[in-house]
Amino acid sequence: MNFGGVEETVITSKEFSLEKAREVLKNETIAVIGCGVQGPGQAQNLRDNGFNVIVGQRQGKTYEKAVKDGWVPGETLFSIEEAAAKGTVIMCLLSDAAVISVWPTLKQYLTPGKALYFSHGFAITWNDRTGVVPSKDIDVIMVAPKGSGTSLRTMFLEGRGLNSSYAVYQDATGKALEKTLALGIGIGSGYMFETTFIREATSDLTGERGSLMGGIQGLLLAQYEVLRENGHSPSEAFNETVEELTQSLMPLFAKNGMDWMYANCSTTAQRGALDWMGPFHDAIKPVVEKLYANVKCGNEAQISIDSNSQPDYREKLEKELKALRESEMWRTAETVRQLRPENN
Repeated sequence: MNFGGVEETVITSKEFSLEKAREVLKNETIAVIGCGVQGPGQAQNLRDNGFNVIVGQRQGKTYEKAVKDGWVPGETLFSIEEAAAKGTVIMCLLSDAAVISVWPTLKQYLTPGKALYFSHGFAITWNDRTGVVPSKDIDVIMVAPKGSGTSLRTMFLEGRGLNSSYAVYQDATGKALEKTLALGIGIGSGYMFETTFIREATSDLTGERGSLMGGIQGLLLAQYEVLRENGHSPSEAFNETVEELTQSLMPLFAKNGMDWMYANCSTTAQRGALDWMGPFHDAIKPVVEKLYANVKCGNEAQISIDSNSQPDYREKLEKELKALRESEMWRTAETVRQLRPENN
């Protein structure tokens, strides 16, 4: 398929049907380890699609949530150790920090011929830092949905699919690729495109820190602050910065493209957007280049590992998130959301 003049191979349910996926995995027990972010959606989608799925989760609030999601203790819900022992495909969907701590236990159950599955390349790409070094007699594979676990589940229930990348890091059985594609179809991927563990990890960390979260928050906050500093009300600053973007424009350029958006706005908006996209690009690209270099060399991975391993990590995180939540811009957002027509 042609992407902007570049040919790429993509896999959809037309090329690799759900029936074929079921056939490939008919003798496998899929053990989903972790019910935090990605685990619930992937596990439930696989279950609903007719695969043999069990879940491994430590006792606590997340375990209780798994019970509410329909997993039965002793039948389909087990401790991490029990699930890893029973599973032939081990879907390691723990957080990066949790993978590091659980790995010494998990690797004992990765006997020859099993498959170790990830949805993020972090642990393998920087295994000199994480210590996650699989033995050579197992398959090591990945399907990485390009969105949150919640989105994966929601879109599945709506009859849609979330796009995913896929990769084979290690093929011990000669069947790693077909298992990977079958799992990708099973979890509800829209289309799948090939990558490598290192490409997925570097692009993912760059995206999270850039246009998906870090960069977009920085841009929104800068514009909001300038408007407020020049006498605009919180409501006006928020609507011109965030609300119009998310509620009006994003759905349109997601559907039709930014070129369509440029062609279907006022001439004043067209001229300004065309004139100012260059200065924004020139100012931001050096920051993205610095970010990518910091990701690729492993510095960002090490920062995450060091931060997540601190005993007061949660306390510090909650403090930072509280400051973000209680900032004027996002307190204004709460009021604006309440005023949307669907809430009245």
